[in-house]
Amino acid sequence: MKRRTDPTDPLAWLARAKSNLKIAELGSGHPGVFLEDLCFDAQQAAEKALKAVCVHHNLDFPKTHSLVILMDILESASLQIPPEVKAAAGLTSYAVQVRYPDWGEEVTDEEYQSALELAEQVVLWAESILYV
Repeated sequence: MKRRTDPTDPLAWLARAKSNLKIAELGSGHPGVFLEDLCFDAQQAAEKALKAVCVHHNLDFPKTHSLVILMDILESASLQIPPEVKAAAGLTSYAVQVRYPDWGEEVTDEEYQSALELAEQVVLWAESILYV
């Protein structure tokens, strides 16, 4: 299935975002699964959803995990980003550091739930743009 692997197709990016979001949702409560890793998947969902919108609008973006940089690119193209999507910028902290043992404090269930909700908002927003 080419659509899943075509980086020029915004729906391929959105499919990947939804996959990461599903992993983040389903992983909770399983023994041996760290909330930090699920927050990483939530961040990845938001990142790929924003990249889907960039691709949809033919906007170039660098290889980055920074949601702020991606939002800046979208705003520079006159896209209005709603506050609930902008709030997801904090997920960037889950992009790199949490993947390693020296992260520091464990992510709490409250932080995980918040990360999941933020990522869901970004994915929903991207869907609303791609499926207009």
